[in-house]
Amino acid sequence: MAEGKPLYWNTDRIMWLLLGVLLAAGILWLIYYLRDALLPFFVACVVAYLLQPLVALNRRWFHLKGRAVASVLTAVEVTLVIGAVVWLALPSVSSQLDELGAILSDVSSGRIELPPSYRSAMKFINKYFDPGYFSRLVSSIRIEELLRRGTSLLEESAEVLLHVLAWLLTLIYVLFILIDYPQIVKGFQMIVPQKYRPKAMAVVNDIKNGMNHYFRGQGIVALFAMVFYCIGFLIVGLPLAVPMGLLVGILYMIPYFQYVTLIPVAGLCLVYSLGGGFEFLPELGKCCLVYVVSQCICDYVITPHVMGRELGLNPAIILLSLSVWGSLLGIIGMIIALPVTALIMSYYARYISNRT
Repeated sequence: MAEGKPLYWNTDRIMWLLLGVLLAAGILWLIYYLRDALLPFFVACVVAYLLQPLVALNRRWFHLKGRAVASVLTAVEVTLVIGAVVWLALPSVSSQLDELGAILSDVSSGRIELPPSYRSAMKFINKYFDPGYFSRLVSSIRIEELLRRGTSLLEESAEVLLHVLAWLLTLIYVLFILIDYPQIVKGFQMIVPQKYRPKAMAVVNDIKNGMNHYFRGQGIVALFAMVFYCIGFLIVGLPLAVPMGLLVGILYMIPYFQYVTLIPVAGLCLVYSLGGGFEFLPELGKCCLVYVVSQCICDYVITPHVMGRELGLNPAIILLSLSVWGSLLGIIGMIIALPVTALIMSYYARYISNRT
């Protein structure tokens, strides 16, 4: 140490560091305590963030000056697309769920003899996957049946109504965030004290550029993956091909989580093989081939053209951040894991490792 050079970690800096750690711990505890109430808002923030390019596109196409009409138009367009997909897929999904339930019923009643090697797997499926419940849930969406239920509808669907209201609140959040997005961004900047704002905004701008590139690029890649998996599952004849393809595309937004769907895909192949529709291992092999081909196209063709460059986090850091933040804050932690991790690493690289 050079003579006369003051220590960097003096008592004042250590106290500020401890106060910062306590403040961060308090914020994390508050988020964890309010996680159920904050979840719709966090989901709405991510959805609104992803829909910003569509709002800008509607403003250009329809020559709209304000954001209100463009935001409402964006919400209507997205709702119509999702509604059309659900409406078209609903009859096929309902019939396949009924067929799945019939096969499981035949197995449990002894009409279909279960091979010894299948028994452990079937116990797992019967315990954690009840196709009758999903079939009734899909059937309850049909307007004709809802109208026939009459006055008993409210009693039978009270829990479903609460879930619908929760998601309706999320849609309202999305709409208001879309309308006031520029003001909300400026409001977050004003939270930082003026003294520390230049340094804080430099870090935030680094993260914003990376997140703009990552989230929206990953959303486009996930959309392509959704299409590839739906088409692949339909080609190989997997039951419930469209819902499984949609699920893979949604989980594609979280790195490496799309492979979790191999478990339900294997379960579907196992159950339907008992009905005599196909052999289990050949069908599972075809589905695995769909994963390999789709992942190769997404990783080596779509991602390089859409993303251009990576977020800067290697796979081990991504998995670690998802595990840590997911354990701390649940789904909210999964949503904010990569931005927060990138923020911490950017702060470290800018102000600690390169400090002279």
